[in-house]
Amino acid sequence: MKTILLKLRSLFSKDSHLHGELQFPIRYKLLLITSVVLLVSMSGIIFLASYFFRKDSEVRVKENNIKINEILSLKVKSDLHSMKQDVHITASAILRSPGSVNAIAKELFEEDQNFLLIGAYDVSLNPKFEALNDEFLQKYDYQKSEVKALLKNIQPKLKKSFGGTTVIWNASPHFRHPILCLSFPLSESKDTHTILVTLVKLDSLLDAFQTSGPVETFLVSEDGSVLAHPDAKVVLSGINLNDLPIVERMKKSTVDNGQFRYEAKDGVSYLGSFKKLGLGGVGVISQVREAKIFEEVNNIQKRNVYILIVSLALSFIVVYVFAKSLSTPILKLVDASEEIRRGNYHIELHATTHDEIGTLTKSFVSMGRGLEEREKLKDSFGRFVNQDIAELAAKGRLSIGGQRKYCTIFFSDIRSFTAISEKLQPEEVVEFLNQYMTEMVKCVQETGGTVDKFIGDAIMATWGALRDSKQHAKSSIEAALRMRDKLIEFNKGRGTVKKPIIQIGCGINTGYVIAGQIGSADKMEYTVIGDSVNLASRVESLNKETHTDILITETTYQEIKSDYHVLSMGEIELKGKSKAQKVYAVLGRKSDPDYPKNLSELQKLVGITVVKKGKK
Repeated sequence: MKTILLKLRSLFSKDSHLHGELQFPIRYKLLLITSVVLLVSMSGIIFLASYFFRKDSEVRVKENNIKINEILSLKVKSDLHSMKQDVHITASAILRSPGSVNAIAKELFEEDQNFLLIGAYDVSLNPKFEALNDEFLQKYDYQKSEVKALLKNIQPKLKKSFGGTTVIWNASPHFRHPILCLSFPLSESKDTHTILVTLVKLDSLLDAFQTSGPVETFLVSEDGSVLAHPDAKVVLSGINLNDLPIVERMKKSTVDNGQFRYEAKDGVSYLGSFKKLGLGGVGVISQVREAKIFEEVNNIQKRNVYILIVSLALSFIVVYVFAKSLSTPILKLVDASEEIRRGNYHIELHATTHDEIGTLTKSFVSMGRGLEEREKLKDSFGRFVNQDIAELAAKGRLSIGGQRKYCTIFFSDIRSFTAISEKLQPEEVVEFLNQYMTEMVKCVQETGGTVDKFIGDAIMATWGALRDSKQHAKSSIEAALRMRDKLIEFNKGRGTVKKPIIQIGCGINTGYVIAGQIGSADKMEYTVIGDSVNLASRVESLNKETHTDILITETTYQEIKSDYHVLSMGEIELKGKSKAQKVYAVLGRKSDPDYPKNLSELQKLVGITVVKKGKK
C-alpha cells in the first residue's frame, strides 16, 4: 500500500509541475483508466468474489463445525471422565468398607445431586452394592422399582463392560428427565470381574449443546441413539439417527473425526462433521443447512451486479469532478504514513471531504491513535501481568489450551494475616500489601520467575513454565532466600499495631504441570494446574506446623541438594496424598558461611517464636 501511495505521489507531483505542457491532464487519464478498470475489473471481481466468498463460507462453516466439535468433545469427555472418577472413587471406598455404603454414597449424592444411582456388579450382574439417591427420587417423584426395572432390562448392554469397555447409553426414555447410564469396569484390565454402573442426570451435557445460530450439534452413542441435543424432547424420546448419513459415516470411519456434504431423506443438503470421543463409541456431530450458508452469498452477488451498473453510469461524472480533489488528500496520507513508519503516531490530519478519502483520512488518524494507545496499553499491561505474557498477548500468540511442562511451583503466605488485617483500616491493608508485594515480586522476577497470581496475601509463582530453564528449582530457592533477606530488612523499624512484624511461609515443589492459557475465548489466564501445584500449596501450609519459613519437597531437594543446606523434617501426611511426603526446611546457601546451622538459628533469624507445650 505504501509503495502504491508513493508512486501516486510521484505521478501527481509530475502532473503538477508539467500541467501547462500536458495535452492529456490527469483528470482525463483517470476518467479513461477508471472507466475501463471499472468495466473490466468490477465485473470480474464481482463474480470471482462471489465464487470465492461461497468457497470461503463453506470452508469457514466446516472449520466452525470442527472447532465446535473439538470444544464440545473436550467438554463432554471431561464431564464423562469426571463422572467415572467420582463413581470409581466412591465405589472403591465402599468396596473397602462394605458396611459404610450409605454414608459413603451419601457424600457423593450430596456433592453432586445429579447422581441417581451408583452400584457395583459381578459377572452375573448380582449387585455387590447398590446405592440410590433418595433425595433425587423424592424430588423428581421416581420409584425405586422403576430404577430396578431399568437395570434388569439393560443387562445385555451392561455385560459389554466386563470386556473392559465403557458403555454409555441414553436411559431418558424410561424416565421423565434426561438420564444417562454409564457403566465401566472397576479394573482397567480386560478380564474384569466387577463393573460399576451409574445413572446421572444430563443437565450439564444438555447445557453444552444449547448453541445459537444455524449450526445444530448433538451427541450420539455407539448404537446411533441421541444422548444430548439442543431439544430436550429429542433426548427424552431416545431417537435413533442411524439413517442420518453423517452418523453412518462416523460409525464406519477408522479415524476420530471427519466432515462431508450430504443430503438427508427430506432432500435438504447439509455440511456436517463428526468427532469421536474415544470413549464408549460416543461422538459429537454438528451440521448446518447448505442453503442457509449460501443465502447471503447469493444476495451479495445480486447487489454487486446492481452496484456495477450504477458505478459505470456515474463513474464518468464522479471521476471528472473529483480527480483533482483526490490528489491532495492522498498525498497527505502518504506523508502521514511516513510519519507512522517513523514512530510518530500523533498525526495532525483533518478530513476535508465527506467521501471515501475523508473516511480513510479519519480512519488513518484513528489508526494512529490506536497504535499510540496500543503502545501505552502494552506498557501498562506489563504491570499487571508478567512482561513476557504481555509481549505474547500483544502479538496475539496466546491461545486457549496448554502443554505439559516440568517446572517448579512456589507458594508464599503471610502468617496471621487475618489478625493483622483486623487491626488496620482497609486503605492501610492495601498500602501495606502493596509495599510487601513490591519487594517479594522483585525477588521472583530477578531470578527469572513468573508471578502466576496473587491470592489475597498469598503469592503463586513458577519457574520453567513460561520460559524453559534447566535451573528452575535452584532459581526458586534463590528467590525464596532473597525473600527471607528482604523480609528481614522490611521488618526493621516495624513492630507496632499499624506496622506489624511480618512472617511468611514458602512452599516449593518441582514436578510436571499443564501450563498455558486457561479460560474462554473472551477471558483467559496464563497459569499452571496439576497435582504438583496442589502439593506445593500443601507444603506451604506446613510451615506453621514445623515452625519454618521455607519448605521444599523431595523432588525439589534432589535438584538443589548440592547447592543449599537443608534440614529434613521427616515424612509428613498431607491431605489428598496417599503416601507421606518427605519435606525439607531450607537453611541457606552452601556458599554462605553465615547460614543458620540448625532449626533454632533459623527461627531466631526470621523471628519465629516457638511456644512450648504446657506454656501459654
